[in-house]
Amino acid sequence: MGKRPKIHLPKTKNEKIFDMFGYLFFAGSIIFLVLVWGRLPEQVPAHYNAAGKVDRMGSKWELFLLPGISLIIFLIMLPIEKHPEIHNYPARINEENATSFYLISRKMLNQIKNICLILFSLIAFESVSIALGWWKGFGIWFLPAVLACTLIPLVVGIIRQQKIQ
Repeated sequence: MGKRPKIHLPKTKNEKIFDMFGYLFFAGSIIFLVLVWGRLPEQVPAHYNAAGKVDRMGSKWELFLLPGISLIIFLIMLPIEKHPEIHNYPARINEENATSFYLISRKMLNQIKNICLILFSLIAFESVSIALGWWKGFGIWFLPAVLACTLIPLVVGIIRQQKIQ
Protein backbone atom coordinates (compact mmCIF):
# COMPACT_ATOMS: atom_id res chain seq x y z
CA MET A 1 0.00 0.00 0.00
CA GLY A 2 1.78 3.12 -1.21
CA LYS A 3 -0.15 5.94 0.46
CA ARG A 4 -2.15 5.00 3.51
CA PRO A 5 -5.51 6.65 4.07
CA LYS A 6 -5.86 9.32 6.73
CA ILE A 7 -8.73 8.24 8.92
CA HIS A 8 -10.06 10.33 11.77
CA LEU A 9 -10.52 8.06 14.77
CA PRO A 10 -11.79 9.72 17.94
CA LYS A 11 -9.93 8.75 21.09
CA THR A 12 -11.45 5.80 22.88
CA LYS A 13 -12.57 5.96 26.50
CA ASN A 14 -9.54 3.88 27.52
CA GLU A 15 -7.16 6.26 25.74
CA LYS A 16 -8.74 9.21 27.53
CA ILE A 17 -8.39 7.42 30.87
CA PHE A 18 -4.72 6.58 30.17
CA ASP A 19 -4.12 10.22 29.19
CA MET A 20 -5.77 11.44 32.39
CA PHE A 21 -3.55 9.25 34.57
CA GLY A 22 -0.38 10.03 32.63
CA TYR A 23 -0.99 13.79 32.71
CA LEU A 24 -1.99 13.74 36.40
CA PHE A 25 1.18 11.88 37.36
CA PHE A 26 3.31 14.21 35.23
CA ALA A 27 1.76 17.39 36.68
CA GLY A 28 1.76 15.86 40.16
CA SER A 29 5.48 15.10 39.98
CA ILE A 30 6.29 18.70 39.10
CA ILE A 31 4.03 20.06 41.85
CA PHE A 32 5.51 17.56 44.31
CA LEU A 33 9.08 18.59 43.43
CA VAL A 34 8.23 22.27 43.87
CA LEU A 35 6.53 21.64 47.22
CA VAL A 36 9.41 19.63 48.73
CA TRP A 37 12.26 21.54 47.07
CA GLY A 38 13.24 23.57 50.13
CA ARG A 39 13.47 20.45 52.30
CA LEU A 40 15.65 18.43 49.92
CA PRO A 41 19.31 17.92 50.71
CA GLU A 42 21.82 19.05 48.07
CA GLN A 43 22.56 15.41 47.18
CA VAL A 44 19.71 13.05 46.26
CA PRO A 45 19.55 9.57 44.71
CA ALA A 46 20.31 9.99 41.01
CA HIS A 47 20.63 6.41 39.76
CA TYR A 48 19.58 2.93 40.80
CA ASN A 49 21.08 -0.45 39.98
CA ALA A 50 19.09 -3.47 38.79
CA ALA A 51 18.37 -4.45 42.41
CA GLY A 52 16.76 -1.08 43.05
CA LYS A 53 19.59 0.18 45.26
CA VAL A 54 20.92 3.71 44.92
CA ASP A 55 24.30 3.52 43.18
CA ARG A 56 24.85 7.22 42.50
CA MET A 57 23.96 10.40 44.31
CA GLY A 58 23.60 13.66 42.42
CA SER A 59 22.51 17.25 42.74
CA LYS A 60 18.89 17.81 43.63
CA TRP A 61 18.65 19.77 40.37
CA GLU A 62 18.97 16.46 38.54
CA LEU A 63 15.46 15.62 39.73
CA PHE A 64 14.13 18.03 37.10
CA LEU A 65 15.62 15.76 34.43
CA LEU A 66 12.84 13.27 35.12
CA PRO A 67 9.90 15.54 34.23
CA GLY A 68 12.10 17.00 31.47
CA ILE A 69 12.56 13.58 29.89
CA SER A 70 8.84 12.94 30.36
CA LEU A 71 8.05 16.16 28.54
CA ILE A 72 10.35 15.22 25.65
CA ILE A 73 8.76 11.77 25.41
CA PHE A 74 5.31 13.39 25.46
CA LEU A 75 6.20 15.98 22.80
CA ILE A 76 7.66 13.33 20.48
CA MET A 77 4.99 10.70 20.98
CA LEU A 78 1.89 12.92 20.87
CA PRO A 79 2.13 13.85 17.17
CA ILE A 80 3.09 10.29 16.26
CA GLU A 81 0.07 9.06 18.20
CA LYS A 82 -2.17 11.52 16.33
CA HIS A 83 -1.02 10.22 12.93
CA PRO A 84 -1.32 6.43 12.95
CA GLU A 85 -1.04 6.34 9.16
CA ILE A 86 2.72 6.90 9.55
CA HIS A 87 3.24 3.94 11.91
CA ASN A 88 4.88 0.73 10.74
CA TYR A 89 2.45 -1.98 9.60
CA PRO A 90 2.64 -5.37 7.91
CA ALA A 91 2.34 -5.46 4.12
CA ARG A 92 -1.21 -6.84 4.40
CA ILE A 93 -2.65 -3.48 5.50
CA ASN A 94 -5.30 -2.26 3.04
CA GLU A 95 -8.25 0.12 2.82
CA GLU A 96 -10.58 -2.37 4.55
CA ASN A 97 -8.42 -3.14 7.57
CA ALA A 98 -6.56 0.17 7.98
CA THR A 99 -8.96 1.42 10.66
CA SER A 100 -8.32 -1.67 12.81
CA PHE A 101 -4.55 -1.41 12.40
CA TYR A 102 -4.57 2.32 13.15
CA LEU A 103 -6.66 1.94 16.28
CA ILE A 104 -4.52 -0.85 17.73
CA SER A 105 -1.29 0.98 16.94
CA ARG A 106 -2.55 4.27 18.36
CA LYS A 107 -3.80 2.62 21.56
CA MET A 108 -0.45 0.88 22.01
CA LEU A 109 1.46 4.15 21.58
CA ASN A 110 -0.96 5.97 23.91
CA GLN A 111 -0.42 3.37 26.62
CA ILE A 112 3.37 3.43 26.30
CA LYS A 113 3.45 7.26 26.32
CA ASN A 114 1.41 7.44 29.50
CA ILE A 115 3.23 4.56 31.17
CA CYS A 116 6.49 6.48 30.58
CA LEU A 117 4.98 9.61 32.16
CA ILE A 118 3.85 7.58 35.17
CA LEU A 119 7.15 5.71 35.55
CA PHE A 120 9.31 8.84 35.46
CA SER A 121 6.97 10.43 38.00
CA LEU A 122 7.33 7.40 40.28
CA ILE A 123 11.12 7.54 40.00
CA ALA A 124 11.06 11.23 40.99
CA PHE A 125 8.84 10.39 43.98
CA GLU A 126 11.16 7.53 44.94
CA SER A 127 14.27 9.72 44.82
CA VAL A 128 12.66 12.47 46.89
CA SER A 129 11.29 9.96 49.40
CA ILE A 130 14.67 8.33 49.87
CA ALA A 131 16.44 11.70 50.12
CA LEU A 132 14.02 12.85 52.83
CA GLY A 133 14.15 9.53 54.70
CA TRP A 134 10.45 8.81 54.21
CA TRP A 135 10.95 5.44 52.57
CA LYS A 136 13.60 3.03 51.30
CA GLY A 137 12.36 2.91 47.72
CA PHE A 138 10.65 0.43 45.43
CA GLY A 139 13.44 -2.13 45.67
CA ILE A 140 14.18 -5.07 43.44
CA TRP A 141 10.67 -5.44 41.99
CA PHE A 142 10.69 -2.03 40.25
CA LEU A 143 12.84 -2.96 37.23
CA PRO A 144 10.80 -6.09 36.39
CA ALA A 145 7.61 -4.05 36.83
CA VAL A 146 8.95 -1.34 34.50
CA LEU A 147 9.88 -3.93 31.88
CA ALA A 148 6.49 -5.63 32.17
CA CYS A 149 4.57 -2.34 32.00
CA THR A 150 6.38 -1.28 28.83
CA LEU A 151 6.45 -4.66 27.09
CA ILE A 152 2.89 -5.83 27.77
CA PRO A 153 1.23 -3.14 25.59
CA LEU A 154 3.65 -3.99 22.77
CA VAL A 155 3.01 -7.72 22.97
CA VAL A 156 -0.76 -7.29 23.26
CA GLY A 157 -0.76 -4.85 20.31
CA ILE A 158 1.28 -7.20 18.12
CA ILE A 159 -1.01 -10.14 18.97
CA ARG A 160 -4.10 -8.05 18.18
CA GLN A 161 -2.59 -6.92 14.88
CA GLN A 162 -1.85 -10.52 13.91
CA LYS A 163 -5.56 -11.33 14.28
CA ILE A 164 -6.59 -8.67 11.75
CA GLN A 165 -7.58 -10.16 8.39
